[in-house]
Amino acid sequence: MAAQTPTRMPALFVGHGNPMNAIEDNAFHRAWRDVARRIPKPQSVLCISAHWETDGVRATAAEKPETIHDFYGFPRELSEFVYPAPGAPTLARDVRSLVRSARVELDTQRGLDHGCWSVLCAMYPDAEVPVVQLSLDATQLPRFHYRLGQELAPLRERGVLILGSGDIVHNLRLFRFGPSAPFDWALRFNDEVKRRIASGDHASLVAYEDLGPDAELAAPTPEHYLPLLCVLGVRGEGERAEFFADEVSSSVSMTSFLLAGN
Repeated sequence: MAAQTPTRMPALFVGHGNPMNAIEDNAFHRAWRDVARRIPKPQSVLCISAHWETDGVRATAAEKPETIHDFYGFPRELSEFVYPAPGAPTLARDVRSLVRSARVELDTQRGLDHGCWSVLCAMYPDAEVPVVQLSLDATQLPRFHYRLGQELAPLRERGVLILGSGDIVHNLRLFRFGPSAPFDWALRFNDEVKRRIASGDHASLVAYEDLGPDAELAAPTPEHYLPLLCVLGVRGEGERAEFFADEVSSSVSMTSFLLAGN
């Protein structure tokens, strides 16, 4: 049984990978399930997913957000899967009040995309925890998203689990299906990012495009990397990063980490 909510909720970054992880009994699904059992049950979840990019920043404010199936070519079982978590309009308004670097628009029509629900259905299968999604601003630089995380950090004191869902390495153009070894550059970049997370070197991670050719291959577009920066932004002084589901498949990294404790 989960302990009572502490003074500060943990924060979480998850490499979500293939949408099929939502319904398959595989190592990643089980890792997400197990991490939820280890941490206190949150009052609500604020999820920053790679799959919602907007002009400006938006937060979902629907009472009953729909399940968005933002993919194609997958089995019917996945396309018909529904994750009926309630929304949290009050949390959305709190987000709008906390964020000073941008005007947060409340969106009462938008639901939850697979970057959000494919992870949460493993963590909270009863769909009882209210969820708000926050968009990435496609017009802004990486440092903006790190700052956004810093502004959201007080929510952790209110029982909110801040969840970033993306991938440290995400290059689908080079992805090889079926059994295949990970690319050397993918392993190197994943390890380099882990090392800098562990040491607290956030500045170089914000400026990841300066990390050389491996970074160019690992994050050819920024959307799967930016949720990582949002989560690093909420990190408290001295908080350790605990890595799990630490695997690179071809050109996609599933590496995830939990921030908790001082």
